[in-house]
Amino acid sequence: MIYLIIALLLLALICLPHLWVKHVMKRHHGNLEKMPGSGSELAIHLLKEYKLDSVKVEQSSQDDNHYSPAENAVRLSPDIYNGKSLTAVAVATHEVGHAIQFNREEPVSLLRKKYLGKAHRLQQVGIFVLMAMPLFTILFKVPHLSVLTAIVGILTMLISVLMYVAILPEEYDASFNKALPILEKGGYVPKMYMPAIRQILKACALTYVAAALIDILRLWRWIRFIR
Repeated sequence: MIYLIIALLLLALICLPHLWVKHVMKRHHGNLEKMPGSGSELAIHLLKEYKLDSVKVEQSSQDDNHYSPAENAVRLSPDIYNGKSLTAVAVATHEVGHAIQFNREEPVSLLRKKYLGKAHRLQQVGIFVLMAMPLFTILFKVPHLSVLTAIVGILTMLISVLMYVAILPEEYDASFNKALPILEKGGYVPKMYMPAIRQILKACALTYVAAALIDILRLWRWIRFIR
């Protein structure tokens, strides 16, 4: 029974952040008639306001919202790019917040450069190790080696998650030191919607960590193998 409780707690720890982020984004996804512009129009307007004319605003694929430092571009998914919802406004402003960080060369922007690439590489190493596990077993014919390989792979994925956690200050800054003051002082959103905007911006800040945790859940078959 104790093992079942521990397993359920771990499952909740992994799943709940992702489910909460998805719930918040979907809850405020409906277009509002009184919204003066779409997410992309607001992003373009804000970039002009902050004299960041070199930053591009581009439409990306579904559920892909990010700022690319390499291309100096704010990329928004179709529903955010064209949408006039609270989610569209908040997400677009959050990504503009990242553009402000990088173009001003703020210290907080260095966190992504320092950790995000490493987190992605570690994640790929973990997946490679796990995929190679059957081959190691065949080549070396040592049963315990496959178990050790699986443990190493999963630990690598966990370290990757910790590196995603390390960039939380950058995400928090984009949401609450950039996007929230912009939306509050600029009057882009009626005051009655500001509590919802705060909730969406919090979800934006947690997106990377929530996604990284779900990647661990996708390895359930390897965890079953270890058991």
